[in-house]
Amino acid sequence: MTVVRSEVVQILTGDDVVRVRQDVRARAVEAGFSLVDQTKIVTAASELARNTLDYGGGGTVLIERVDVGGRKAVRLTFEDQGPGIADIEKALTDGYTTGGGLGLGLGGAKRLANEFSIASNLGQGTRVSITRWK
Repeated sequence: MTVVRSEVVQILTGDDVVRVRQDVRARAVEAGFSLVDQTKIVTAASELARNTLDYGGGGTVLIERVDVGGRKAVRLTFEDQGPGIADIEKALTDGYTTGGGLGLGLGGAKRLANEFSIASNLGQGTRVSITRWK
């Protein structure tokens, strides 16, 4: 696997969520994604960035453009040091929310990605990684 380009973006305000969307779109365009695939990865990034801010109290995203054997992808790794997720299975269920949202963020992001992983420890934070392949 070759990391072609990477950057870390802080997620501390709503403006940072917008920046994440813009930076992810730029990497998707760079990778040659179709408009549909650009929209999928940007939507997933927006949901996860918002969760990082709202539920994790802020954090970071590592945005990577990767190549593997000629295939191109955008990989995003969101991390926070928030309260963590007590029940990941439940959190991935559509309609489940601990806030005022629709409860579609984590499950929606999972459906929009080709690869999805999540790790969370109570009192230590959450790490979500997604990859979308061209």
